[in-house]
Amino acid sequence: MKKRLFTPGPTPVPENVMLRMAAPIIHHRNPEFMEILERVHENLKYLFRTTQPVVVMTCSGTGGMEAAISSLFRQGDKLITINGGKFGERWSELARIYTGNCVEEKIEWGTAISPERIAELLDEHPDAMGVCITHSETSTGTASDVRALCAAIRERSEALILVDGITAIGAHEFHFDDWGADICITGSQKGLMMPPGLALVAVSERAQEIIHNRKHQPQYYLSLRKALKSHAGNDTPFTPAVSLIIGLDEALQMLRAEGIENVWARHEALAGACRLGCQALGMELFSESPSYAVTAVWLPEGADWKEFNTTLKIKNGITVAAGQDDFKGRIFRISHLGYYDELDMLTLMGGLERSLKMMEIPFRVGAGVSAVQRAFLGE
Repeated sequence: MKKRLFTPGPTPVPENVMLRMAAPIIHHRNPEFMEILERVHENLKYLFRTTQPVVVMTCSGTGGMEAAISSLFRQGDKLITINGGKFGERWSELARIYTGNCVEEKIEWGTAISPERIAELLDEHPDAMGVCITHSETSTGTASDVRALCAAIRERSEALILVDGITAIGAHEFHFDDWGADICITGSQKGLMMPPGLALVAVSERAQEIIHNRKHQPQYYLSLRKALKSHAGNDTPFTPAVSLIIGLDEALQMLRAEGIENVWARHEALAGACRLGCQALGMELFSESPSYAVTAVWLPEGADWKEFNTTLKIKNGITVAAGQDDFKGRIFRISHLGYYDELDMLTLMGGLERSLKMMEIPFRVGAGVSAVQRAFLGE
């Protein structure tokens, strides 16, 4: 049975990317690799819609988040963090460790923070030096209006804006420069169609100035100051994941050939069709503000998660992601992030129907597949 991956990280890797990574290894301190890295740097600017550097770090997206917090802030600096899921919670945990001064705004899972509430928080805490937000909350399948949030922050404060774009970059429209973000992070195993192992961090001009002026910040490996210095010479401060960067070169060329606006539109179409298919099968969506990267769905009434997951994965070859924390065993999450097309969504929906039938959960056979097909064909 062919295995099909529909998790929001890792996501499927294109065959041509895998072939590039399978080529004989090269040394990272020679012109051949530096040429590849230079091309990667330029295409990352295209992806993030920025003229500023986007550094490549050999770590997960969480490493990029930690690098940003530890490079920009000191103990005592006040940070506002928005916690609407496991990854917003991560911003809060990092802020507490590195500054000890975190104003955490907890919101209901499946909802998005409003610009108005952000404005209120800044009025309540005018001394905040940073605001940490999540564009696409992976644990809940929820998207925030980052453009509006950045505008609200910039109108009221000089606080730095840190964006977790880990499942948003490549799926949602994003303009680093025009929207006024200071940091944005993504990971290789998400919209970039790569295996895990790389964090990509865009750094604004004013964030760079702060980083360069903090020469005695207690850091070593996760240092954006070191990463930026090496970036200027198309180099890395430490041994990079050479094969992953070579694969990233291929993946970024694929995204650029498709065109970033087309990439965004593809994700919006796949997400919309997936949601319609699930609803046609009688399942309810979890999020009030659904992401284009991942769809969170309540389990059908009467369904057991273990049985559902086993039926879907073992008997139909389809892997989805479980719910987390209080929603473990209550929701599941379907990815349409990265290397997916319309036929993938039809296959997924067919697998869901087969699994529901095997579990004897009532639904109208063909309803989900038909809803997806109609969405794509404009019927």
